[in-house]
Amino acid sequence: MSHNTFGHLFRVTTWGESHGPALGCVVDGCPPGVGLTAAEIQVWLDRRKPGQGKFVTQRREPDEVKILSGVFEDERTNGQVTTGTPISLLIENTDQRSKDYSEIAQAFRPGHADYAYFAKYGVRDYRGGGRSSARETAARVAAGAVARKILEGVTIRACLAQIGPHAIDRSRFDWAEVENNPFWSPDAAIVSVWEEHLETIRKAGSSTGAVVEVVAEGVPAGWGAPIYGKLDSELAAALMSINAAKGVEIGAGFASAAFTGEENADEMRMKDGRIAFLANNAGGVLGGISTGQPVVARVAFKPTSSILTPRQAVNEKGEEVDLRTKGRHDPCVGIRGVPVVEAMTACVLADAFLRHRAQTGGGAFTPGASGE
Repeated sequence: MSHNTFGHLFRVTTWGESHGPALGCVVDGCPPGVGLTAAEIQVWLDRRKPGQGKFVTQRREPDEVKILSGVFEDERTNGQVTTGTPISLLIENTDQRSKDYSEIAQAFRPGHADYAYFAKYGVRDYRGGGRSSARETAARVAAGAVARKILEGVTIRACLAQIGPHAIDRSRFDWAEVENNPFWSPDAAIVSVWEEHLETIRKAGSSTGAVVEVVAEGVPAGWGAPIYGKLDSELAAALMSINAAKGVEIGAGFASAAFTGEENADEMRMKDGRIAFLANNAGGVLGGISTGQPVVARVAFKPTSSILTPRQAVNEKGEEVDLRTKGRHDPCVGIRGVPVVEAMTACVLADAFLRHRAQTGGGAFTPGASGE
């Protein structure tokens, strides 16, 4: 990954600021002949856009995407397909309220990227945080929609596993519930608990953290590479690059530190001529290469840094100040992080698929096959 670009064969460059006229991305390396329309991308952007409930920012953005390049009408399929050239996607900003940030134009918000950006560049866009704003993730979701189009047979789903101190009950985990509530919760019973917690947080002008879990099913064995091209390391890097992400674990993750070797080993048996794993502590990746099991990761999001509670801070002149942040902010940024985590996972897997196909032709070794 470079400053604003990630990926190897499937490369995504995002651009734009929270309060600029627009933001977007350029997707390079998408194979030609893939059906792609703005409506197909819009479906995923609509899941992330702000203003869809009282527990997310009330900034009203339609997040309407426009495809500026990289597609063409194909007479053979009577539809719009990718041409193999860079795909440029544009999302206009329509509801900026830059005046909300006038009081903090010279001050560094605690927990935010204000000071770090200023220390590096000597200048910063204080309006909504500029590039450090979660607004930038709209472009990632658009890129993820393109990535999904080339991941035939792969299903990527994410959910909220925890808000603040309240985690889901794994015994009640049901993917069907995720679309039935505003929190992407797979546990119907915890929704009321989260609502009460967030209502308290919101009224106090504070914020809370969250954990998002993503599962990619249908990933065949063989994607990824040893050592420096590991699938899990690239996935972790992509997920950590999401604004407000502070921790990533693959499979059992940090819990595996308490396991014994016997508990951690994902035992194997043969079933219907194929290897069947009896557990998935590895999260679908061993030695940096996918095993054919579901790829599982979790991302910890910190509480939103922009809060109404006065905090001790310092301004650009080196003066000590007490600072509170006005504006429209998510009391829990992790809620809208769910589609972003899905998108980044899709981009990493699309890149892994193309690299695997380029190196091996896409085949995979099958234990027990004839001649082995």
